[in-house]
Amino acid sequence: MIDCASFVNSFYSSVSYIIRAVDSDIAWVIDPGDISPILDYLSTNGLIVSGILLTHCHYDHIYGVNELMSMNGDCRIYTNRYGRTMLNDPKLNLSKYHDSPYRIQNIESICEVSDGEKLTLESDISIQAIFTPGHNPSCITWLAEDKIFTGDSYIPGLKTVTNLPKADKVQALASEELILRLSQGRTILPGHKVHLESDGQ
Repeated sequence: MIDCASFVNSFYSSVSYIIRAVDSDIAWVIDPGDISPILDYLSTNGLIVSGILLTHCHYDHIYGVNELMSMNGDCRIYTNRYGRTMLNDPKLNLSKYHDSPYRIQNIESICEVSDGEKLTLESDISIQAIFTPGHNPSCITWLAEDKIFTGDSYIPGLKTVTNLPKADKVQALASEELILRLSQGRTILPGHKVHLESDGQ
């Protein structure tokens, strides 16, 4: 059984999640943003970060990665091939347009996942990567037991943002339909708590 904590970030109200097997001291962080609440939660609960899972690689979903990695050097970052490129390109990850050019410091820590691949969180718990492009080619929806982490590929009640570079409306609609099928019987945990800003992330 998976325990999940969520944190609404100061930048575009993106959401970071910490997941772990109940009673385990090994945690995985999804889309690290504001680092202080994440570190406080980890410390309070005596948790060690094993991996960072990214729903996609826009700046508002990755800006806490370097600081988290600096304190958990052995953990790995999970994204797809396009995400790897974005993590080292401030133009592609959009940080350049926020006057805060951002690159991942430990590029060797990035692990590329394939569509449908399962990662083992604990001996009896796994999380599956489902590629859901449209908002961005790096988009991955993560399935873990009764939870589905949709990033910006699907935010209930909001239209998927497709006016950014590399977005694709046709792919976005197909991904939304896939997510809706996969979400049956699962709790949807999206990438933002409130409506995106006008330029979207």
